[in-house]
Amino acid sequence: MLAVVGPTGVGKSALVLELASSAWPARFGGLEAISADAMAVYRGLDIGTAKPTATERAVLPYHLLDIVEPDVAFSVADYQHRVVRARNEIAAAGHAAVVVGGTGLYVRAAVDGLTLPGRFPAVAAALEAEADAAGGLASLYERLLALDPVSAGRMLPGNRRRLVRALEVTIGSGRPFSSYGPGLGTYPEVPTVLVGVDLPGELLERRVRSRLAAQLDAGWLDEVARLLARPAGLSQTAGQALGYAELAAHLRGACSLEEARAEIVRRTLALARRQRRWFRRDPRIRWVAAENPLPEVLAFLEDSPT
Repeated sequence: MLAVVGPTGVGKSALVLELASSAWPARFGGLEAISADAMAVYRGLDIGTAKPTATERAVLPYHLLDIVEPDVAFSVADYQHRVVRARNEIAAAGHAAVVVGGTGLYVRAAVDGLTLPGRFPAVAAALEAEADAAGGLASLYERLLALDPVSAGRMLPGNRRRLVRALEVTIGSGRPFSSYGPGLGTYPEVPTVLVGVDLPGELLERRVRSRLAAQLDAGWLDEVARLLARPAGLSQTAGQALGYAELAAHLRGACSLEEARAEIVRRTLALARRQRRWFRRDPRIRWVAAENPLPEVLAFLEDSPT
């Protein structure tokens, strides 16, 4: 019914909590949130991912938080399966759903119901080796042209990354890569109101620095130490989570805490820029300023045929 998206640190979670406390959800029997944050799926990654508190979850129940251990690999395809189940559960309860988060692929998986192909590492490795040989890219393109001419027509013959991925899926799954949908560059009509929240760069930087200080005061460094002490360790994805990697480096003695803080701010702002570019490409998103956005969001919902 609703998706609230945008860069990190702009107040998306605060907005949906305010929405849940308003009169609007009553007509739908209630409101439940679906997280679209790639790192919030991990148990134990709490402070750095700014997960809603227990008090906030009592007001607005959340799905797809804390669903896997931090040593487990978790993919967009895994998220896709879970999000379908979450939406069905919310619908069965007679409630409305709000998707909230800044991981672009997760938002598209939740809103557009993407059919996502899996990974086939052995096939990909063989294709990469073939691409390294003389005339390899031309050979791969001819192969793709024979197996999936639709995909071949969508890419340049020299685009190695796309060639290998299309052939990996086509060979590994036994199904043409093009059969998985029109791609992320297509934005179909959906029965969902998409709202984007944003802040000017200077204001966002102040918020990021303030949030980081609060997270460290709340015990983020201790949280990272506990995660590093786990016998099973962290998966590659969880281990590279923004802020966790930098604080882990500090705990290992590779940098000072101030250096770690500076790198966290730098990476957070770089992430925000990438998220902004991703979401700004979607023409369906209606943008609101982060200052007092609720009236605009309620107006969008009132105007929506859904």
